[in-house]
Amino acid sequence: MRRWRAFTPAASVVGPGSAGPKGRHGEVRADPGGGERRLRLQPPPAPLLCILCESAWLGPEFQSHLWHYSCVITASHSISGTLSFSICKMGIVHLCLRKADQKLVIIKQIPVEQMTKDERLAAQNECQVLKLLNHPNVIEYYENFLEDKALMIAMEYAPGGTLADYIQKRCNSLLDEDTILHFFVQILLALHHVHTHLILHRDLKTQNILLDKQRMIVKIGDFGISKILSSKSKAYTVVGTPCYISPELCEGKPYNQKSDIWALGCVLYELASLKRAFEAANLPALVLKIMSGTFAPISDRYSIELRQLVLSLLSLEPSRRPPLSHIMAQPLCVRALLNLYTDVGSVRMKRVEKPLGSVPAMPCGRAGGRTGGPRSRGVPQGLPRPAIPPPLSSVYTWGGGLSVPTRLPMLNTEVVQVSAGRTQKAGVTRSGRLIMWEAPPMGVGGGILLPGALEQHQPQFISRFLEGQSGVTVKHVACGDLFTACLTDRGIIMTFGSGSNGCLGHGSFTDLSQPTIVEALLGYEMVQVACGASHVLALSTERELFAWGRGDGGRLGLGTRESHSSPQQVPVPPEQEAQWVVCGIDSSMILTVPGRALACGSNRFNKLGLDRVSPGEEPGPHDQVEEALSFMPLGSVPLDSEPLVSVDVGTAHSAAVTASGQCYTFGSNQHGQLGTSARRGSRAPCLVAGLQGIKVVMVACGDAFTVAISAEGDVYTWGKGARGRLGRKDEDAGFPRPVQLDETQPYTVTSVSCCHGNTLLAIRPATEESIPP
Repeated sequence: MRRWRAFTPAASVVGPGSAGPKGRHGEVRADPGGGERRLRLQPPPAPLLCILCESAWLGPEFQSHLWHYSCVITASHSISGTLSFSICKMGIVHLCLRKADQKLVIIKQIPVEQMTKDERLAAQNECQVLKLLNHPNVIEYYENFLEDKALMIAMEYAPGGTLADYIQKRCNSLLDEDTILHFFVQILLALHHVHTHLILHRDLKTQNILLDKQRMIVKIGDFGISKILSSKSKAYTVVGTPCYISPELCEGKPYNQKSDIWALGCVLYELASLKRAFEAANLPALVLKIMSGTFAPISDRYSIELRQLVLSLLSLEPSRRPPLSHIMAQPLCVRALLNLYTDVGSVRMKRVEKPLGSVPAMPCGRAGGRTGGPRSRGVPQGLPRPAIPPPLSSVYTWGGGLSVPTRLPMLNTEVVQVSAGRTQKAGVTRSGRLIMWEAPPMGVGGGILLPGALEQHQPQFISRFLEGQSGVTVKHVACGDLFTACLTDRGIIMTFGSGSNGCLGHGSFTDLSQPTIVEALLGYEMVQVACGASHVLALSTERELFAWGRGDGGRLGLGTRESHSSPQQVPVPPEQEAQWVVCGIDSSMILTVPGRALACGSNRFNKLGLDRVSPGEEPGPHDQVEEALSFMPLGSVPLDSEPLVSVDVGTAHSAAVTASGQCYTFGSNQHGQLGTSARRGSRAPCLVAGLQGIKVVMVACGDAFTVAISAEGDVYTWGKGARGRLGRKDEDAGFPRPVQLDETQPYTVTSVSCCHGNTLLAIRPATEESIPP
């Protein structure tokens, strides 16, 4: 369940926000008098921009589930530091309450569907930088997720406003030196932490430095244009706020950490003089001032050490600016640092009142008792019930102990695509929602039976829509072993489940219960994703291929056996244009635009068709390929020449469908999964003789069985029949035989998926007009 909810007006909390269209300012409070809640507008205690709350009292244009803050006019309000410099004019900031601990947090909403590739990369950069940083003087990053077709970044809320606002409110009343140093050493520690992680802030300024409620703790934010340094020690892009740009940037020279130290000097000068060190009416004049290094001296009320520190930080020569470690070692800063560690950070203990008692949960029902339900609600007993309309579609499953196809509950929706994992069963509806089918918990609807109860022959499944998917339209889903990947209509990939082997693509091995955006792919528009047991392939609109997860046997196609926890671009032969990707247990396959196929990974038993096989011959030892670390074309006849329209890879065998509708199988035939008469040991592909005269359009492979779909919608299975893998009786298990579905009307198969010993099949009525995807 989503851990964020809207902050309600009844909480009587005032927060800064954006001015509404009518220019209202104030706070929303609950009226203590009267039996019903009344809202009234109170004059604000300080200049605040108005809150857009969920109450209709403010007008329909303000109705929302969150407190909105328009990024266009947040340059001076208290949370502007959390806005990315490069996209602040395109986003919305929400003040929310976290359910887990009732803590106020900021959620930055970035509409990725309206962003260019560079803007997506800037948003991705901010997420990456915030994840790396963990310091009390840096805005804390919590998580990101996709909602309302926008990237939502959840981060810490700093209610005290910006340091720029704090300075402006001082008017001409200078700060005492202890207060200046108290703020300065915190900024110093935060910047040192940032530089330790080889990150340049590149936009350090008082508007990006935030204060806590007591205005004692400072936190730096806005990492939208930060630069993570890898092998290079300097970055060349000129970004930042002009008043804080260093002289070397004005000359077009590359910069490193010393440019951030220049900006730190500008901040220290601003704390001491309550004005910027460099200001001018236009940009050329500003550049001249910065290049000359001329600025008004700070007041002589401050110590000579403080004035000397400002001069050293604002040295025109970068090499003469002291490094952060030297600044922290200066006697001027040591005392402030000691005070910071001894006086700041103490936690005020809050006593938690224990409840007087708890009401025990009422049981749902007991043996032999009557329980109410939808059956007895709304329709009086004895009256005829209205006719049930035919389903828009049906989804069947078999295997894993189910010997016959079992219809899954549908939640009154049409499922257009399905995917099966080791334990997951998932589907995508016509409206773009992700539906999951799960086995009920033990003891509920098919779990442990009560003593004396009859054996339950028909297992039950529970269907549910994926939670937290508001505003997100899913168009494709793929399941692996204990993890799932889904693709939105905006070309964004989200993953959740087990993070083992790095198959979630987030750069870690952490498990995730909610779909989370694969940030490394935000700069690309993806069109398809496929999951193996522990690896993933993803394809972009520009036919760029990415892979991540376990790399044993070369299944990622990267030329090595290394595993990767984040997406890596896969080289594809330039003359081949990837059109569709397929993942097996330990291998991968690509269908290209001309109808050819490329494969990589384990080729045991020639299950990928990579052996060089001539017609009517077996490949010699020198023609056999046991594994391929990079994608290479299929070399077995006729797979190397026939245009292919559908392929799938099982555990030890594969199947392919040609444009003419013929089905070929290749690999191991230990359990008859190739559909031939003998358990032969040939490495050459074979035509499935039992399907001659039948045009095949789709094929799927399980661990030791094969499923084929004909153009007429008939379902054929063959191979190992144990535990219901074939969805039919085991007679003639090694030959294609039709599977009988519980349907009285003609139907069309829309999607089929096999994983290990399970099959998932989606159908719709054949009379229904085809709707373009």
